[in-house]
Amino acid sequence: MHEPWVVDALSVARVARLGTVGEDRAVRLVPVCFAIVDGCLVSAVDHKPKRTGQLRRLDDMIAAGSATVLMDHYDDDDWSKLWWVRIRGRATVHASDDPAALTVVDALATKYRQYRERPPRGPAYRIELDEVRSWRSSPPG
Repeated sequence: MHEPWVVDALSVARVARLGTVGEDRAVRLVPVCFAIVDGCLVSAVDHKPKRTGQLRRLDDMIAAGSATVLMDHYDDDDWSKLWWVRIRGRATVHASDDPAALTVVDALATKYRQYRERPPRGPAYRIELDEVRSWRSSPPG
C-alpha cells in the first residue's frame, strides 16, 4: 500500500500533468484535473477550449495502453514542503455514454466546483496505479 501522505496528497492535489507517448514516439504533456476512484486515477475531456475534438492524448492511451501522471507541490518560501507523486499504469478510455465515464464525471464533480456547474461531456479515462513513485523533502509530521 502507499504511504499515508501519498494517499492524502492524491486527494488534495488539484492539478496533475498527464504524459502520453504517441506512435511517433513523441512525448505529450498536458495539465489535467483528476480524481481517484477505486484505486485508479480518473479524468475526462471537459468543455475548456481545445484545438481539435480528436485529442492525441486519448489516441496515445488507446494505442499504448498506458500513461504516466505527475502531481507535485512547490512552495517557494519553504522547500521542506516540496513533494511529488508519479503514477504509471494501464490506461483505458471510455466513451462519454459509457457507464464507467459517468462514474468518472461524478467523482470529478465531487472534487471540483466547476464540474458541478458544468460536467465534462467528452470521453473519460482511467489510469491504473500500477506503479506509484513518490518523494517529499521532509518526513511527514
